[in-house]
Amino acid sequence: MTRHQPEPEPERQPEPDAGRDPAAPAGRATPAPDPAELPGGAAVEAERIGLKGPRGWVFREVTVEAAPGSVVALTGASGTGRTCLLLALTGRMKLTEGEARIGGLRLRKQAAAIRRTAALAHVPGVDDLEPSLTVGEHLRERVLLQRRYGTAPLAALKAALRSPRQRRADARRVHDEALAAAGLDLATLPKGPRTAVRDLERLERLRLCVALALIGRPRLIAVDDVDLKLSAPLREEAWALLASVAASGVTVLAVCGEAPAGLPGDVPLVVVVTDRATGARTAEDAPAEPAPKTDDTDETEKETADALAETGRA
Repeated sequence: MTRHQPEPEPERQPEPDAGRDPAAPAGRATPAPDPAELPGGAAVEAERIGLKGPRGWVFREVTVEAAPGSVVALTGASGTGRTCLLLALTGRMKLTEGEARIGGLRLRKQAAAIRRTAALAHVPGVDDLEPSLTVGEHLRERVLLQRRYGTAPLAALKAALRSPRQRRADARRVHDEALAAAGLDLATLPKGPRTAVRDLERLERLRLCVALALIGRPRLIAVDDVDLKLSAPLREEAWALLASVAASGVTVLAVCGEAPAGLPGDVPLVVVVTDRATGARTAEDAPAEPAPKTDDTDETEKETADALAETGRA
């Protein structure tokens, strides 16, 4: 008498993992791309954010919504927290309230990643140029620092496998592209690349700062005091520079005394007016004349100075 043997059950095929590339080997999921490494500009989304210092609120109730490749003009009276707002949106200062996303990254929890993708182009007291160094020395230093510290691990490994000649050619290309984007022609400077920073005009210094920031290929750049001590024609040139950078896909945050009515090339312009009493307001609600300086304004300027000192040391 033969005993009946049960038929073996068919083997179950493992279901494909969600988010895994079908062409990838089984069991190995494809990691989601890091938003900080994505090309193009970074969208800026902030909802009722605020920052409180030892002497009270530096800014509060600020809401910003800007698409990638926009220019965000942060304007308002002196002492209303414009620079601190600029630094907070680039991950350099910690928010007290509210939430913001920069290029899809949460400002409160991913500030380090935001700092990798957002560059400071001109923020006095934080990233000042060295007056005694030349333009060429600043550019060479930034290229070397970017190659050593500012490159993603995989990109750094690929770069290390290239020949020295290829690495020099890559550095030269990045250098030239940044100068072209900033509109800085070294041949027009008094001593060419050997011109000391202290001998530069204010607009030339701004162009140099923008070029240095663009060497890191950021998705967002921050510029403070865009129109400070500039005549009307030079202000137009400065805004045209920032508009051309935004047109290339890089989002621009710019602190200014007075926002422009529009930008060349129909580049999107978002105006955020800061005010100590009422937080952020729209451009239509901005006062026609600057408010007189009060004791509260003096206190706010002290808070800003303290915050800038802490950020510079960091």
